[in-house]
Amino acid sequence: MTHHTSRRQMLWAMLGAWIVALTVGACSQAPAAPAPTTAPAAPTTAPAAPTTAPAAPTTAPAAPQGASIKIGCSLPLTGAFADTGVWVQRGYEQWAEDVNAAGGLLGRPVELTIYDDESKTENAVNLLNRVISVDQADLLCGGYPGTAAAAQMAVAEKNQKVYVSMGGHMASFSQGFTYVFGAPPLMGQWWYEGLYGWLASLPEAERPKKAAIFTINNPVGAAILEPMPEELSALNIEIVVNERYDVPLTDAAPLVTKAKGAEADIFFANGFFPDSVQIVKAMRALDYNPRLIAQGVGSIIPAWVQELGADGYYVFSGTAVHPSLPFEGISRLNDVASTKYNAPVAPIYFIFGYAWMQALQRGVEGAQTLDQTAIRDWLKANQISTVAGTFTFDERGLPPSYNYLTQVIDGKVELIWPPDVRTKDPIYPKPAWGQ
Repeated sequence: MTHHTSRRQMLWAMLGAWIVALTVGACSQAPAAPAPTTAPAAPTTAPAAPTTAPAAPTTAPAAPQGASIKIGCSLPLTGAFADTGVWVQRGYEQWAEDVNAAGGLLGRPVELTIYDDESKTENAVNLLNRVISVDQADLLCGGYPGTAAAAQMAVAEKNQKVYVSMGGHMASFSQGFTYVFGAPPLMGQWWYEGLYGWLASLPEAERPKKAAIFTINNPVGAAILEPMPEELSALNIEIVVNERYDVPLTDAAPLVTKAKGAEADIFFANGFFPDSVQIVKAMRALDYNPRLIAQGVGSIIPAWVQELGADGYYVFSGTAVHPSLPFEGISRLNDVASTKYNAPVAPIYFIFGYAWMQALQRGVEGAQTLDQTAIRDWLKANQISTVAGTFTFDERGLPPSYNYLTQVIDGKVELIWPPDVRTKDPIYPKPAWGQ
């Protein structure tokens, strides 16, 4: 399965992160910027060879020549979203290393500059303005999470700069912007589509009956929550608790107590890593063990199991990429992640970062220019392939909707749905704590 149009037939119309009110001024003055990180012009050591590598070329690629192509952005390298942001950064930097080792982009070396926006949307906007107006970058890379990406999309559009990222959920792609692309997007509205499909495949008697939903009180959570009442109703699952919470979350126990008291047998933690870790710890402490736990963004990053251990097992989530999917380049990224970061497979946001840069690369190489309008028009008119799969884009810059269901099993994020990409059978109902 290489085309997302075929996935759409299997995964229905659907999938972090994220709606914001795109009113942030694109001309905000940049603060004194933190020191950026800059990818090296060439790798110092070659990454491990892919397990299914093509035959070695008879001649080495020509070294990139001429002035560097400057690429800039900001990411949350500190603060609340840093656990994920650093993996996006590593994906970007791996892409730059690989491109330079292969002869550059349009024959020129790429130079990647990434500022730390400290997980603050205002900083993300100001720093992207700096990248454009002060650094005069030739190309932009995308921000994270969806709140930052959505705000930056307005800046990129005003400056007529191609912006490839996760996007900021459906609202951010409904502004009439033409220079933005989700390749792939993290669409809150699509996030649990794999879960809904898998639950629909179960006999109704085996499905959960009562749902407790706790959603982070921000645009990310709002996007995830938006389709849930209708989807759960179609599955004959009654919503018995549906509440928002603010972050930082001071105490998760009241949320868990409310769900336990309502006898909810499916629990949705629609949030990020720090708050969802708190919630799971409270569930264990209060011995609340629903049949199914579903989580938003945090459970598919390595830090989830590092922090929670076996208490983080059996949690379901969603993703648009995965290290077990059969797309060109995935096997090699798994090897690179093992060699560089001692990771058993490529972390999901490492793959996301790499894929977003590949999509930008395809546009530049297809258009054979750094002209932003030419790159945009080429991407809108052509199909591209990346480590995330094969995409075409509609007028909004979105591929057809799709999503995969994941579950943490024995410390690994396994693919559960659809069946043709499954890496493990799901474990359901959830075992008791400690088992």
